[in-house]
Amino acid sequence: MKRKLFFKFSAPSNLTMITLMLIPLGVAVFLSLHFVTFVNINTPKFVGLSNYAAILTDPQFWQAFRFSMVILIIAVPIQIVLGFCMALLLDQIRSIFRGVILALILLPFVVVPVVGTLMFKQLFEVGGLVAYWYRAVFNQPFLFTPTSVRVLIIIHLIWYVTPYPLVVFFAGLQGLPESQLEAAEVDGASRWQQLVHIVIPFLRPLLLMTSMILIMDMYRMFDSIMVMTEQNPMYQAENLMMYSYRVGMMVQRLGRANATAILTVLGVMVVLIPFLRITYKNQMRNE
Repeated sequence: MKRKLFFKFSAPSNLTMITLMLIPLGVAVFLSLHFVTFVNINTPKFVGLSNYAAILTDPQFWQAFRFSMVILIIAVPIQIVLGFCMALLLDQIRSIFRGVILALILLPFVVVPVVGTLMFKQLFEVGGLVAYWYRAVFNQPFLFTPTSVRVLIIIHLIWYVTPYPLVVFFAGLQGLPESQLEAAEVDGASRWQQLVHIVIPFLRPLLLMTSMILIMDMYRMFDSIMVMTEQNPMYQAENLMMYSYRVGMMVQRLGRANATAILTVLGVMVVLIPFLRITYKNQMRNE
């Protein structure tokens, strides 16, 4: 395809991307270099990099950053492994129950996040089912502490998001060539060897793509943490998105909030660079 024709075909998507991504990003960069509140929003005052300096010297920012990293390091690998294992098990079901099981598994993912988080949290509140069992086993009430709230947030994110990689991997398994598995079985390969040498390499592009999407989702997670913590600073369970919201809406420092957003975007890019490099190398190798 000629370059001129390519740009004609891609013009609508390029314009959409510029409108929805580059322009807001440019506005965020502009605001991050200014002192902006709801009072002087029409006449921002240029302050240079002072917003970034104030954020990088704020202990609460680094606390939110550490918790965001904890979510990434713990939740994303578990979501990938659980989704992959559940997809393998679901692929072994050949009856009509496959659709029923898949629908039940997808329920947490299709429920509105705020509603799902409220239902999940109520299980641990006074009168909740899990709180009742906890009291019956340990003879003491379940308490919302900084540690327990952080653990509940991670558990909820795993429960809520895992159906996404499950569906992606299950769809990928449907395209797996049966001839390769049959040939490996004839050659005496065990199920584990087939999994390591055939299934996982076949799904590697999906694994990389899903990992990148999950990393971005965990970075931008807001509603679930908002509902779980109710903005109570006692829990110390604030991530970068919650920190940006509090600085912008509660403290009314819109410039600092936009600076936080820019730093978050840069952090996401740094985390995704290894995945992008692997994807690029695989693409060049396939060509």
